[in-house]
Amino acid sequence: MSRIGKLPISLPKGVTVTVKDNVVTVKGPKGELSQEINPNITVSVEETAVVVTRPNDEKENRAMHGLYRALIHNMVVGVSEGYQKKLELVGVGYRVSNNGNLLEFALGYTHNIHMMLPPEIKVETKSERNQNPLVLLESCDKQLIGQVCAKIRSFRKPEPYKGKGIKFVGEVIRRKAGKSAGAK
Repeated sequence: MSRIGKLPISLPKGVTVTVKDNVVTVKGPKGELSQEINPNITVSVEETAVVVTRPNDEKENRAMHGLYRALIHNMVVGVSEGYQKKLELVGVGYRVSNNGNLLEFALGYTHNIHMMLPPEIKVETKSERNQNPLVLLESCDKQLIGQVCAKIRSFRKPEPYKGKGIKFVGEVIRRKAGKSAGAK
């Protein structure tokens, strides 16, 4: 039995889960999310918990059991608490500004990079003197916020020699030694 799949998902106050035609819908104070699930997997909603079960121990069913339990748990946490990611721009002259959900990056290229974020994501930028610019992203959808962070990070990945690039706050970049002057 899947260790993750057999755990019940406890529902906090204000969160409701409905299952209809293999679609699980979770509503809460931060928003509403839905996920289509495999017809082999059964989702039952009790008063304070959601239980995910599988019909047998076939390999595909075992894999789907833990997956759908984790996806539903992420939705429940998202609509009740939400998810937040912080990105930091490390490098001389690297800047970011936002106008609504439109982000504008200056990352040392010949042109600025403009990125329109989905309406489900709230964004805030901070630029303080003598500190690296920050991008704060907040959403109820864990999958979407992770995808947006990966896209932003791909504009200028952190490099191991000087540590310049876009990184998560608190992320440790493994540094490498540069060239050493060889004696002849």
